[in-house]
Amino acid sequence: MPDYYVYIMTNHSGTLYTGVTNDLERRVAEHRAGIEKGFASKYKTNRLMYYEATTDINDAIAREKQIKSWRRSRKIELIQAMNPRWKDLAEEWYEDAGVAGEGLDPSLRSG
Repeated sequence: MPDYYVYIMTNHSGTLYTGVTNDLERRVAEHRAGIEKGFASKYKTNRLMYYEATTDINDAIAREKQIKSWRRSRKIELIQAMNPRWKDLAEEWYEDAGVAGEGLDPSLRSG
């Protein structure tokens, strides 16, 4: 049975984007390439900070909605629990990995 993923991406200035997908590697590659028009493309959210997997699409969608409803501070707590150094979790997935997300101060990030 396929997995579904809820994920959080960020950019160089710390804008957060929460999404859901059935193919995390493909979706992160799309973020990096800026393929889809919209928020993620406009703000160039290209660093994977957090993800979780489930086998049920309805659970994934519900979790995405839950996370999106949270205040920024709670999203940061979720990221830091999995990824305290704010490292780009997809950094090694691609040959042209680019700049890692390490060392970014979460307090400097926008809402």
